[in-house]
Amino acid sequence: MFFKSAKINEFRLWGLVFTLVGMGIMILGTAGIVLWGQAGKIIAGIFMVFGMISLLISVAVYFWAGMMSTSATMLQCPECGRQTKMLGKTDRCMFCRTILTLDPSQATDLNAEEAKA
Repeated sequence: MFFKSAKINEFRLWGLVFTLVGMGIMILGTAGIVLWGQAGKIIAGIFMVFGMISLLISVAVYFWAGMMSTSATMLQCPECGRQTKMLGKTDRCMFCRTILTLDPSQATDLNAEEAKA
């Protein structure tokens, strides 16, 4: 994972990024009208289309994250005790970012670690 957060939160982050980029592109496009007058209307129209495409991508990403969230495994984080959602075999807690796993071969035994210390 790139940002070291829960997978569902990463998808939501990318949805937010596409939303902000799309809005920024549309705002920059409307600045073309101020800078170039009548010729700027064509530039504004082109930027509006690209901004709308970015916003539609963000809608798709949010929809995808929502669909994954409905089928995610709910479990209680052993570190913070809060209920979190988990995608796949390994994920991170949505609140404290502790690495969680359902795969016994990747799990660590806390009692064995405490005995070594």
